[in-house]
Amino acid sequence: MSKPGRNDPCPCGSGKKYKQCCQQREASAASIRQSRAMHFNRGNSLREANRLDEAAESYREALVLDPGFADGYVNLGNVLYEQGKLDEATENYRKALLHKPDSAQAHYNLGNALFEQDKLGEAAECYRRTAALRPDFPDAHNNLGLALQKQGDLNGAITCYQKALALKPDYAEAYSNLLLLYGSHDSFYAEKYLAAARGWERACVPASERQATRARTFKRLPLAGRRLRVGYVSGDFRQHAVSYFVEQLFACHDKTRIELFAYSNHGQRDAVTERLQSLVEHWVPVFNIPDAALRERIEADGIDVLVDLSGHSAYNRLGVFARRAAPVQVFYLGFMASTWLTGMDYWIGDKVLTPPETDSHFSERVWRLPRVSVCYGGKTDAPLPGWQADPEGAVRVGSFNNLLKLTPATFALWAEVLHALPEAKLLLKTRELSDPGNRRRILDEMAGHGISADRIELAGSNATPEWRDHMAYYDRLDIALDPVGSWGGNTTTCDALWMGVPVITLEGDRTASRMTASMLDALGHPEWVARSEEEYVEKVVALVRDVAGRKSLRQHQRQRIAESPLCDARGLAASLEEAYFEMFERWQKKEHGRSHA
Repeated sequence: MSKPGRNDPCPCGSGKKYKQCCQQREASAASIRQSRAMHFNRGNSLREANRLDEAAESYREALVLDPGFADGYVNLGNVLYEQGKLDEATENYRKALLHKPDSAQAHYNLGNALFEQDKLGEAAECYRRTAALRPDFPDAHNNLGLALQKQGDLNGAITCYQKALALKPDYAEAYSNLLLLYGSHDSFYAEKYLAAARGWERACVPASERQATRARTFKRLPLAGRRLRVGYVSGDFRQHAVSYFVEQLFACHDKTRIELFAYSNHGQRDAVTERLQSLVEHWVPVFNIPDAALRERIEADGIDVLVDLSGHSAYNRLGVFARRAAPVQVFYLGFMASTWLTGMDYWIGDKVLTPPETDSHFSERVWRLPRVSVCYGGKTDAPLPGWQADPEGAVRVGSFNNLLKLTPATFALWAEVLHALPEAKLLLKTRELSDPGNRRRILDEMAGHGISADRIELAGSNATPEWRDHMAYYDRLDIALDPVGSWGGNTTTCDALWMGVPVITLEGDRTASRMTASMLDALGHPEWVARSEEEYVEKVVALVRDVAGRKSLRQHQRQRIAESPLCDARGLAASLEEAYFEMFERWQKKEHGRSHA
């Protein structure tokens, strides 16, 4: 059908000529669309340049012109999300869905914003809706897995990760998420983790690059007259548990012996990022740089020893290590199982964390430091312990660890503790408990073990909006209980000890369940380490009964920690440096032997 002429009758039936009626309206609408597109595209360009405030303003200008522009709300929401303005981002994603209910992208992005706010049930529904609209979208299945994982539905999470991998077999993030679950729970570890971990490299690194890696060689000058170049790679150079340990290490590295590089794999920065950057000579942001390009950059930097601080946790760069970016590659700190990469040479532990009987759990050579393998900074800005024993004899035992660590075996054991201590309540605090579904799940779990809801206290992130409030919350806790059947406490254990709380742990048969035991050994409290579940309960009961001992302990424990190897950052740095030098020298001898073969 041909378009009417200017002087023809308007097809809308108004009786007016076309030029006097709909032509003007259509021209005006076209002009608005053109202006809207200009502001929208400008916003996209500004966002790519990380000029987020200006990008947000451009999107808002587009929306003034067209309040029903769904994609404008989505992209404005994305900028607000990147700025950490989650409530505003959520509002804009919801507006997008009012105008475009079947937008898979809007449902997905809304799920991400809700997930970051610990609204896990709502987030999961958004991901399910996304997957229904776009069944071939692997990210939707992966993120649904993350939400289910935080809700305690581990089998559901595993199914989601497997669906994501079926759609995208080289989806490294989903594969690592699957391995994190397998590696952290006894029920999966022996059967699933060791077998699956061996396959990550084959699935996520192309065969041609694996072949090139095997042929790769490095030339390095002898160390005489130069410093050892050490690079740390992490996505956690920010407010994160790993940073608590890394900051002290960076501050104490001997810069006359070590030239320090930090490769930061996270797009957001905070005050911790600023402090960490000030402690290293070479700060290299690497977020969104492809693995192959980053490998080339690290090789060009002449790194002698490259240290992975992530393992299969979020924001890892294992693809770089799989491609062999440095002559010596080492794993340290951020993951409690083997990476199973052929290019990862060493796994750093200690005599308690990684005793010889665990060697078969690793593809890497286990390097045992002659001291505890971590260092806690000792938080001088934390409030002083203010705990007092309840005059009526009531006690609170519990944990501030994340819910992933609270396995069915953990709840069963803690129920035994409560049955042995009728005067006790269980206090749990972690951000995931802001989610109503998680609170209900835990109450139901404990009810199944005969523990009523009035003996359980649950606190989410809203209970302590400030960090000092969180630390002061430890004054409510008489004894900290380390989880079993999963990863034990790390930073959480240190925080409890720093606030004067004794910690009881069950020393497991693998690395993930031995970190607290290693810390308690360094602190000089091996009597808090149990070797069986029966002994675990007995030790808790004995500590509860020893009120006088606990009063004395609370007064002196912080000073004892500060003076222990657990807070000796300089000693840890020196020990790691000796390890790095020896690792590099071994590589040099090996390469020298090859060159003369």
